Amino acid sequence: MSTEQKNCACPKGGFKTMCGGQALIEGIMMRGPKKQAIVVRQPDGQLAIRESELKFIKDKYPLLGLPLVRGVVTFLASMVEGVKALMYSAEFYPEDEDAQAEEPSKFELWLEKKLGSEKAASFFIMVAVVLGIGMSIGLFFLLPTLLGTAVTLFTDSMLVRNVAESLLKIIIFIGYLALCSHMKDIHRVFQYHGAEHKTIFCYEAGLPLTVENVRKQPRHHPRCGTSFLFMVIAISILVSTVIFAIWPIHHVVWRFLAHLAMLPLIVGISYEFNRWAGRHDGPITRILVAPGLWLQNFTTFEPDDSMIEVGIKALELVLPENKGEDAW
Repeated sequence: MSTEQKNCACPKGGFKTMCGGQALIEGIMMRGPKKQAIVVRQPDGQLAIRESELKFIKDKYPLLGLPLVRGVVTFLASMVEGVKALMYSAEFYPEDEDAQAEEPSKFELWLEKKLGSEKAASFFIMVAVVLGIGMSIGLFFLLPTLLGTAVTLFTDSMLVRNVAESLLKIIIFIGYLALCSHMKDIHRVFQYHGAEHKTIFCYEAGLPLTVENVRKQPRHHPRCGTSFLFMVIAISILVSTVIFAIWPIHHVVWRFLAHLAMLPLIVGISYEFNRWAGRHDGPITRILVAPGLWLQNFTTFEPDDSMIEVGIKALELVLPENKGEDAW
């Protein structure tokens, strides 16, 4: 890996694209300006491919494309599409040999009868999204708020409490990523995450998409979901510190509800920052994105050649026909 490229926002002489993706179970989802592609390495070594045209809700409801608002809308849409892609990739790798032969539960049969198979699947996807968001809120916002009350045993200082909660958010977030990175199955997903980043970097460098060229690229990318999540944590610390300094809230329940109320604004600001960072490359930008890049040491690992091949195929499927249509 080139040390000159490792911490760069974009390879030297290249450009920045709107292409992005997500690592899956033995696969990768890539999104271009107009298309989305899911490529999964099946147990027999063949590639399973699913392509679709992208539809943006802001095209139908322009108000949802306004700054700050679009960040929340994009985040929720990404969560839904991410869960769909994960469910698709999981179909090729059941948990055990008898998983495919298991009978659906009575609730699943009732739901499918009442809603139909497509609406039932959508229901379970929405449940997964809600549970995922709920777990994140509980882990990174509710838990620090609860643990932060311990400082009130020693001081009434709102500043000390804010600092304690902020440190807890960072510690819990880093600890969570570190724990996930040591799980065997998740480690392979994070290898595909590395393949996704390296493939996009190769394309942005203007190089032919070959395994050799992709392997040489860095695996730390500034427009990564890890960096976005860290930015959400960082901005939540800044916003809550300012808000609680102006309007002190001591009761733990009201304090948590205040965190919850601020979350849409925080997500919106984080999204706008990522858009800004995606268009600019300079000393200030590199300093601001550096923590997110460092955290990718936990969420990306070096892929093998077969994983890189998946990344190349997925990206090729979403590249626009006209050169430059995917540039920032």
